[in-house]
Amino acid sequence: MLVVAVANTIDTLIVRVLAGQVSPFFMAFTRAAFGLLAMLPWILRRPEILVTRRYGLHLLRAGLKLASLLLLFLALAQAPLVMVTAIGYAAPVFVSIGAWIVLRERPRALRILAVIIGFGGVLVLLNPRGASFEPALLFAFASALLLAAIQLMLKVMGARESSETLVAWNLIATVPIALIPAIWFWATPTPVEWALLALQGAIGAFNQLMVTRAFQYADASLIAPIDFIRLPLIAAAAWWAFGETVGMTAWIGSTIILVSTILMALSTRRISA
Repeated sequence: MLVVAVANTIDTLIVRVLAGQVSPFFMAFTRAAFGLLAMLPWILRRPEILVTRRYGLHLLRAGLKLASLLLLFLALAQAPLVMVTAIGYAAPVFVSIGAWIVLRERPRALRILAVIIGFGGVLVLLNPRGASFEPALLFAFASALLLAAIQLMLKVMGARESSETLVAWNLIATVPIALIPAIWFWATPTPVEWALLALQGAIGAFNQLMVTRAFQYADASLIAPIDFIRLPLIAAAAWWAFGETVGMTAWIGSTIILVSTILMALSTRRISA
């Protein structure tokens, strides 16, 4: 998860650097295409990972993931990087709500408290009535909602299919879906931009596998809080690369969401125990 935090920081910086030069639709396509190329040797060595009966669900998940990426790219291009990242951490809050409504899971008192706290943290970050309200943060909010829907799908699909199958089919299904809008917004990148897009795609595929492996090695109660190391990394990188400073609102909202995430992890630990 520490490696993932560093890689995600690099990915975030790439999106901001390419913003305004490369269309987010084209960026989403190249991310999937280069990710698939990075994973292709693995698929060729182990073709059995492509065995599935859930083609429709894979297509739906790919469409949702593409929409989530586009919204995230729009947010990263216009809003402070730390604020966008912090709002993304609210996805587990929406996952819990969705699990209660869709999967009929019984809510636990500790998790209910965590959801309330986490939603409060999101409101602090969005600051809808404040003078510093960033409309672009609504893109990040919508991206987190879609990410939660994807995680709910993974919870169901992962019971019968391996992580390698899920990652491989996500990339395979996303490439043709993303190609259609990418052609419409096509603008040939420079060699440097191609290199950055290729790096971004490889990072995306690598991170999916690394996160899955991390959760196989350790409990969620240990893994989830570690991902918050990405926040100070992005804060430092955004200040160094773009001169962005982090206001107190961002740190307060992020801390509230961190507390919510820790409570959720602890509630999961108690259930598994």
